[in-house]
Amino acid sequence: MVVTAQSSSPEGPAALNSLESAILDMESRRFKYQGAKERAIRSQIQIPVTTYYQHLNVLIDNPVAWAAQPALMRRLRDHRDAGLD
Repeated sequence: MVVTAQSSSPEGPAALNSLESAILDMESRRFKYQGAKERAIRSQIQIPVTTYYQHLNVLIDNPVAWAAQPALMRRLRDHRDAGLD
């Protein structure tokens, strides 16, 4: 999957690209078993797990993502800032 940057246009603010949307969708899911999320990342998003978490960390600070899903982003930011795995 190729990550593309999208900038603001005169018509309105930038939207999330397909990778960013897929990451938010993955983060909104709950996984019952240990390792299930990592398997889902590799099979559904098709990027390495490390790359996924690097993108997620950047996405947590993205105002477009906050506008799209504020409750999820607040939970993710709190989780990141607490140093929880």
